[in-house]
Amino acid sequence: MSDHSLNATDEEENSSYDEDLANTPTEICETLSKWTNYIHGWQDRYLVLKDGTLSYYKSENETEYGCRGSISLAKALIQPHEFDENRFDVTVNETTWYLRSDNTDHREQWVAALEAQKNAAGYGPDSGLRRHGSLFSVSSANLSTASTSSFKKGRNLKMKLAEMETFRDILCRQVDALQGYFDACATQIESEDNDTLVEDEADDENEDDYGTPRNSVEIPNHLKHDNHHNGNKAPHIRLPAGMNGLDFKGEAITFKATTAGIIATLSYCIDLMRQREDTWHRRLEKEQERRRRAEDAYKRCMEELKKKAAIGGPDYQEGPHSAINEEEFYDAVESALDRNDKLEEMVLSNQITDSVSAMTDAGGLAPYLAELERKVSEHHRLAFQSKDGESDWQLLLEEGEMKVYRREVEEDGIVVDPLKAQNVVKGVTAHEICHYFWDVDIRMEWETTVEIVKLVEKISDDTVVVYQTHKRMWPTMQRDSLFVSSIRQVDTGDDEGPSWVVCNFSVDHPSLPVSNKCVRVKLNIGLVCKTLVTPPADGQPITRDDVSCKIAYAAYVNPGGWVPASVLRTLAKREYPRFLRKFSAYVQGKTKDKPIMF
Repeated sequence: MSDHSLNATDEEENSSYDEDLANTPTEICETLSKWTNYIHGWQDRYLVLKDGTLSYYKSENETEYGCRGSISLAKALIQPHEFDENRFDVTVNETTWYLRSDNTDHREQWVAALEAQKNAAGYGPDSGLRRHGSLFSVSSANLSTASTSSFKKGRNLKMKLAEMETFRDILCRQVDALQGYFDACATQIESEDNDTLVEDEADDENEDDYGTPRNSVEIPNHLKHDNHHNGNKAPHIRLPAGMNGLDFKGEAITFKATTAGIIATLSYCIDLMRQREDTWHRRLEKEQERRRRAEDAYKRCMEELKKKAAIGGPDYQEGPHSAINEEEFYDAVESALDRNDKLEEMVLSNQITDSVSAMTDAGGLAPYLAELERKVSEHHRLAFQSKDGESDWQLLLEEGEMKVYRREVEEDGIVVDPLKAQNVVKGVTAHEICHYFWDVDIRMEWETTVEIVKLVEKISDDTVVVYQTHKRMWPTMQRDSLFVSSIRQVDTGDDEGPSWVVCNFSVDHPSLPVSNKCVRVKLNIGLVCKTLVTPPADGQPITRDDVSCKIAYAAYVNPGGWVPASVLRTLAKREYPRFLRKFSAYVQGKTKDKPIMF
């Protein structure tokens, strides 16, 4: 082998190797948001895309302990979400991973890398046999043919084909006879051109006496005329021994009949094939219809399986394109609330959270002071005004001393109905009700819908900044809230004495910005309480039987998100009275054996 050929081979191998390197699919190891379940929602997970497999770990530090799950991309379906610009889904059979990236470009990079890994596995649309560097190449040119013996033919068609075989044999014999005759004629004429035939009179007499010899054929008249014109007698062609003279008329009739039979048989065969074609065409249409119905049934089954597999997925949670209807939405939330009530009856939580920041001086109150004073004054002024005569307030519930009112208001399509409630609780004072409602350290004892409570900042002894996350109730998204909470005593100047007020309203804080994992709730809540005392007889000391608390509770809450209006209003009508009854019973139980706190 020459040096030139060796160099050419090396160049081909290098180019092939470079081509393989260029076509190697991208491998990615990054942290993405992965949908876990309807309780925890989106969580950060470390994903590894390598060798046609997508794996995930809880964090990058846990890669050495093995993955928590993996799927092969060979037959995976990779779908960017229709509405969420950062989300894409990877589905294999009944398993679906819901993933979210930081932005749209990041999502496109992941989708492209996943498709490349899928194609490399050999099942993608661009998959094929890849050329590997080698000194030898093997090609195959084997062709597969379909055997006609596998197709059954009808009896009539077989009979007609047998007739065609018979006609073919007849034609072959006729052609052979004619060909032999013509060959003999050509040979005889050629020999007469070389040797002059001498005919004597004896031969003529013999011919006159016995007729034309059996093995001779008389030349046609026009040939005789030409020969006489040339001064020669009409020649006779002598055929070889064993070859008789042909009956041209009979042969012509036979040939005509044979060809007519062939044409008729061919026409009949064509008709049979047309009938057979029509039959197969009808069978094909029926088979196509069966296949279409089977494909439709398969699609329906796959949609049902996908729906069952993804019933806890992000497509069924709260949102403008949620796949769940309002009735199912309400039933799911109601079931979650019922479970919380049962847990509350079984377990009394004693969780107390610590402050996440050090105490600050009173100067920290400055950003919220003006807003706080305005809201406290507004809540106190409107607390005990009667709503019965106001047309825009609807009486939702009247149960003994308890009355609950609502006014229907929507902002940007979100229900923000203000609610107000009035009640009288026996055996407790206004200070006690407001204290247990405001104190962050004991909030988790009675607030069962809250998951985490954090004291972000203590501005003063009676004013704090609080952050809390609410328990997620599928299919709603998880909510959190960040608000200033203040408790104070307000002198009303009337005979009933001073009032106690707790005011909570939403604020922004640099240490806790809005996260895409929770929907931030905006709230403005006021609790105004007055202590009512029935003087005991005969100068006896005041007991809890002599005191009661008049409560006015007002709530303006913007839940954010996309919860249906009918669901929100139905839940508000149910939950607010339950909250007042539950909280009042909690305070009564906590203060039953304690000194009265005026």
